[in-house]
Amino acid sequence: MRIMELVSVDGYVAFDLECPVSAGGTRLAPDVTREEAGLLARAMTYKLAVLGERIGGAKAVLRAAPDDRGAVLARYCTEIAPLVAAGEFLTSSDLGTRTQDFAPLPGYRPDSVMHREAGGGEPADTVHRSAGSGSAAAVHRPVGGELVDTVVTGLGVVAAADTALGGLDGRTVAVEGFGKVGGAVAREAARRGARLVALSTLQGCVTDPSGLDVAALEELRAAYGDACVTRLGLPVLPSGALYEVAADVLVPGARTGTLSARRAATVRAGLVAPAANVPYTAEGLRTLRARGVVTLADFVCGAGATIGYLAESAGEISGVEDARALVDRRVSTLTAAALSHPEGPYEGSCALAEHFLSTWQPPSALPITPPLAPDPPTAL
Repeated sequence: MRIMELVSVDGYVAFDLECPVSAGGTRLAPDVTREEAGLLARAMTYKLAVLGERIGGAKAVLRAAPDDRGAVLARYCTEIAPLVAAGEFLTSSDLGTRTQDFAPLPGYRPDSVMHREAGGGEPADTVHRSAGSGSAAAVHRPVGGELVDTVVTGLGVVAAADTALGGLDGRTVAVEGFGKVGGAVAREAARRGARLVALSTLQGCVTDPSGLDVAALEELRAAYGDACVTRLGLPVLPSGALYEVAADVLVPGARTGTLSARRAATVRAGLVAPAANVPYTAEGLRTLRARGVVTLADFVCGAGATIGYLAESAGEISGVEDARALVDRRVSTLTAAALSHPEGPYEGSCALAEHFLSTWQPPSALPITPPLAPDPPTAL
């Protein structure tokens, strides 16, 4: 792991492997850390490895307030432009950033299939390789026009859960976060016959065993943002209450390490299908496994947009339905393969990634440990 401290802004770029090309998103938030950059870069290594890509994982984190985003990202783009031009660092939007922020980078291209409106879009860790350049881009837009990268990110999460459970018709789902990816997860799950029984945002958690109206929630989100949960006429619980709701599927969608040992002990879902990167701590994962909860890998569930961008770069897709079909097929296949592992699908996915890494990384770089967050002494 090599972590480069940026000089023009308060932040870091983490490169997980020593290799010619590394890829991963750029995250901006007031509280991001050097350690978070390294953890997320490792997760990106595993994501690319399960997809059979000889690319190292990377992640940039910028410590800044949202109001300072424009000026901070302008300086950041100037600093990393030589790395991007050389094809050494492929970056994209992530938490707190959007596609327009990367317009100054060499090879910036906003016209890809994956950037088209498909139907509101916030992607998770996407990689887009423009022809003839080393740049990458992904799109954030306000609610009002759903983007392909968002659709396939949510689709991947739902496809993984669908495969693990043998179908979602009649199943119940609890989703953390109702941004663009959370919305895409809820819509796709409903399309497959599942019932959204719990939803949380920063404003709280609402539950309804008979099912929440996803379309009505999206209209409320467009008008009120995270406060949409306060407009349903239902009791609003603390956000963390989502983890204690009885459901077939729990979809964590927040920052790293939310499924600590303490919180894992309260989970009432039968299966975890993460939309967030690195939601498990090592102890949390062990606790869930001991309790019989099926734990899917975040780097497989959340691979949809990466699959789409890589396929578009290779000329394998030309439209929305191509992207949807490819993501559904690849995530389902990867999940099915991981389910056969005796220790569970998270470990099975790690084994797939680590086997591929062993085919092109030198022995001195292995073993590479899985992307699991540390479990703090006062874990929540």
